[in-house]
Amino acid sequence: MVEQLPHTPSELLRMVTELQQANQCMAEENQRMANQIANLNNARIENNNDRQERTEEAKHQSEPTHVFETARCEDEQPGYNEEARQENENDDLENSPGPFTAEVMNFVLPRRFTLPTTLAPYDGLGDPKKYIKKFISIMIVIGASDKVLCRCFPSYLDGPALDWFCSLPAGSISHFRDLSNPFEEHFAGSAIYLHDSDYLNTIKQGQHESLRDYVTRFTKIAMSIPDLHLEVKLHAIKSGLRLGKFQETIAVAKPKTMAEFREKVKGQIDIEELQQAQKTERPQ
Repeated sequence: MVEQLPHTPSELLRMVTELQQANQCMAEENQRMANQIANLNNARIENNNDRQERTEEAKHQSEPTHVFETARCEDEQPGYNEEARQENENDDLENSPGPFTAEVMNFVLPRRFTLPTTLAPYDGLGDPKKYIKKFISIMIVIGASDKVLCRCFPSYLDGPALDWFCSLPAGSISHFRDLSNPFEEHFAGSAIYLHDSDYLNTIKQGQHESLRDYVTRFTKIAMSIPDLHLEVKLHAIKSGLRLGKFQETIAVAKPKTMAEFREKVKGQIDIEELQQAQKTERPQ
């Protein structure tokens, strides 16, 4: 083996100098890290002290220091406790779970789902059964499920109907029938109809009203009357015709059904519109 030559004095001096420099760098780095740790600890202690002081100060300010001071505050602000109580009650109402069960509330509506706008809100007036039928027929078209019916129905309530829904017991509705049945029972007395079959006898064709306008007006009113017999409807619409040639024609023909009457009406409407067109073209 080759023997290693001993280091010269100059090499040993250089090695000692390098070691001293490395030790000095390590000492400076350790001192810097120690300073950073000390600063962090001091900042944490100061934050804790400030937080504790603020908490104690707030607690001291919120609590009266004497019984007489408490009484004086209550006398100076007599409505404070009442307002605070009402605010707490309102917060409880807003945070109430509502009449739907957790299963219905946690149901996720389909993506890009939008409420139909063709149905006017129900405000407590009108036939509730008819309204339920309209609502279901509209929602079925867009493929709504039972839970979707539950979630969407309150959006179509207004006024007393919405107040009634908000008063339902919490967690009492898990299916749409749990909502529709009480709805129909509660508003059964609100099935108010504007007209009955006797009202049809008061509808008369105006002196300058066209036959088309008269039949349209009569039909709209007749459609709002439930369980209207066709015989009553036919008699009323014939009785309301204006005196003239067409009224005499109907009196002679005596149509027995609404289909026969509509055939006569259609021909007379064509004649009236043709005459009106000729009058319009004549001055030109």
